[in-house]
Amino acid sequence: MAPHRPEIDEGTLTKARPKARQPRLYKVLLHNDDFTTMQFVVEILVRHFHKNETQATRIMLEVHKNGIGLAGIYPRDQAETKVAQVTAEAEEEGFPLLVTMEPEPSG
Repeated sequence: MAPHRPEIDEGTLTKARPKARQPRLYKVLLHNDDFTTMQFVVEILVRHFHKNETQATRIMLEVHKNGIGLAGIYPRDQAETKVAQVTAEAEEEGFPLLVTMEPEPSG
């Protein structure tokens, strides 16, 4: 066994870990049209976006008045799933509700 030489650092080399990045978030948006009922929009917001009746009504009125409203902000896979589910349900009910997603500005 070699004699211990204090001038040689025998410590363990460690590599600094990069910070874990948060996944990019996406806004799920509902767009106004002349055919989808206000009640259906409220039901969608309660069922798919877990809003209470008051929150859902406020968002529905925003969609109605401004032409667009924010349903929620999610990681990409969840946003895509919500867009697909709501679009399918709207089509099934005969409504042309447009649901889109767009990336949140990265910070």
